[in-house]
Amino acid sequence: MPTPRETILTALHARLTVLPATALRGEVLPERVPNAGLTILRDGDPGEPEVTLSPLRYHYQHRAEIEAVVQGADRDASFDTLCASIGAAIAADRTLSGLCDWVEAEAPRPVDLPVEGAAGLKAAVIVVVLHYSTAGPLE
Repeated sequence: MPTPRETILTALHARLTVLPATALRGEVLPERVPNAGLTILRDGDPGEPEVTLSPLRYHYQHRAEIEAVVQGADRDASFDTLCASIGAAIAADRTLSGLCDWVEAEAPRPVDLPVEGAAGLKAAVIVVVLHYSTAGPLE
């Protein structure tokens, strides 16, 4: 049985798979970026939880990361479209069907990356804060 943390990360990844961009989880950046763009979900850091004792609950503000990458001549517009679609996917279900108390994305900080012999990349890490509670720190 997967832990609540894994169930939440799987649900977030599922939200990304409905986008036109290719959605990966925990993979390395492939040699080719698809035309619609690429997202890679990284598990991130659950951080130090707040703890309540009665009942015992661990309250996390888990910082997962989505790497958003586009390539091509029109990469500024493509990147903007990809980021907006990620935002819309998260806003459509802020609780991931009740698995989280709240899901909130932070603004990306894009960078342009030159690629020798090919069109450059535009990429950013989008931090997604997942607010949830578990019965123990290993869940």
